Amino acid sequence: MGDEGKIPPGKSLKTCCGFHWKGKATVLIPLVTLPILIYGFMKKSPEYKCMYLVVNMAMYWITECIPLYLTSVFPIVFLPLLGILSSELVCSLYFTDTLVMFLGGLIMALAIEYCNLHQRIALGTILIVGCSPRRLHFGLVMVTCFISLWISNSAATAMMCPIVKAVLNEMEGQKIFAVYMTQEEEPVEEGEKPHPSIISMAFYFGVAYAATIGGCGTLIGTGTNLTFKGLYETRFPNSKEKVNFPIFMAYSIPIVVIVNIFLLYFSLQLTHMGFLRPNSKIGAEVKSGTANKDLVKAVVIQRYKELGAWTCHEIQVAVMFVLMVLLLFTRSPGFTQGWGDFLNAKAVGSSAPVFLPVVLLFAMPTQYTFLKYCCGSAPFTGRTMDACISWVFIHKHTPWGLCFLLGGGFAIAEGSKVSGMAKMLGDSLSFVSALPDFMVVGLTLVVSLVCTAFSSNVAICNILIPIFCEMALAIKMHPLLLTLPSMLAISMAYHLPVSTPPNAIICGYAGIKTKYLALAGILPTVWALVCLWLNAMTWGLVIYPETKKFPSWADEE
Repeated sequence: MGDEGKIPPGKSLKTCCGFHWKGKATVLIPLVTLPILIYGFMKKSPEYKCMYLVVNMAMYWITECIPLYLTSVFPIVFLPLLGILSSELVCSLYFTDTLVMFLGGLIMALAIEYCNLHQRIALGTILIVGCSPRRLHFGLVMVTCFISLWISNSAATAMMCPIVKAVLNEMEGQKIFAVYMTQEEEPVEEGEKPHPSIISMAFYFGVAYAATIGGCGTLIGTGTNLTFKGLYETRFPNSKEKVNFPIFMAYSIPIVVIVNIFLLYFSLQLTHMGFLRPNSKIGAEVKSGTANKDLVKAVVIQRYKELGAWTCHEIQVAVMFVLMVLLLFTRSPGFTQGWGDFLNAKAVGSSAPVFLPVVLLFAMPTQYTFLKYCCGSAPFTGRTMDACISWVFIHKHTPWGLCFLLGGGFAIAEGSKVSGMAKMLGDSLSFVSALPDFMVVGLTLVVSLVCTAFSSNVAICNILIPIFCEMALAIKMHPLLLTLPSMLAISMAYHLPVSTPPNAIICGYAGIKTKYLALAGILPTVWALVCLWLNAMTWGLVIYPETKKFPSWADEE
């Protein structure tokens, strides 16, 4: 072969690294961090041995050079090998009460999707709110936020995306406003779908961001909340301030959810829908859409009619969903005794009230036509009745890997505590003790918001919260005051697809480019920081008045 066929060494190396960087990173990361492990063995320091594992897991999580879920099982292998925790203890942390509660919430969300109840709720809300572009946007944002309170934010986003697409398609069909950008505005290659317009992106961003905000309202709204509950209760088992279902809702919903969701809607209206700019091109399009709202309403009414009357299947799932919420609320409300306290011969956790309705869904049929044969004569039905939820559907659609992700976080947190690594890092941050509490809280919020932009929420929660717990003890500050708002900040990821599943879902579903997502998230991030900080220093002190001072039980930890 002649020289003209050869690839220059520089280009060859660049191409090789581009194609195989994940494999190289998998090998190089543990080699680069190896001095931490060597130092740990030389000094016989379990803190540095654990740090070596945590640093490598953090780098693997951030780069995703191997799947997130595979990284999450590292503690099963390495915590026993490093002499930090026994295999039996590590494995037990991968199926805790908190994790089972999370799994039950996922199954209930899938049951709602299985019977198509989510579309009925969404379309019904849109009809109530109105069908002008601004009202339609408001309705989609609010219904997504509400749904995300009770099911995972990723499931809520996935449920709403087809509804948004259907609405936008009707807007395009009626020529109410431009749904896609022109080739001049955003060039796309042949075969690719056109890029959504600025107004269309407002609908998709509204759904994703509303799911993120709604997920902060209840313990089952997002995996980060339950991760925090497990981490906090594992580290502070003697804490008198419990992170239970109703108290958590009381803490987060008024400001973190309600105020924040209205600010989000205002932000997207301002930046993407020409609010206060009626003479702009976008403002004129939205105004034209308002004049044609009756056409859109007719389409939504038709889609709602196609759903038909409420089926027995939908009614039963709705009843079981309400039962689950009521059981979670009344198990141990905190301000009074609940049913869990009366049955407390053995401690009743949150997993029991979640899985009772789930088990019933597998037992109840979707219809009861067979009853007419019970007291009658032949002919008997030869068709078996389907249950309200199918195990085949659950097995196919449940993100089982999230269980490993949460369990790995609990294992790392326990390893950090037992080895002393978390305490060592927390003590190193004790220099902030000279600052007032509100500045310390603000500092941790900023750190959390920055870190969560570049990696998975649950992964960042597993890394930061144990450090913040030890930091709180070092500076004599109530751990809940420092960690709870920081955990909520970790969920407020608006800038990159990798930051949180709702962002990734809308980008993949609608083909939205990252640059538009990053710009759209600036104002919502500012509002999130303000809301979280105000909530922690005002309303949060009303819900948890004990957090105003360092607790006596913390001296025993």
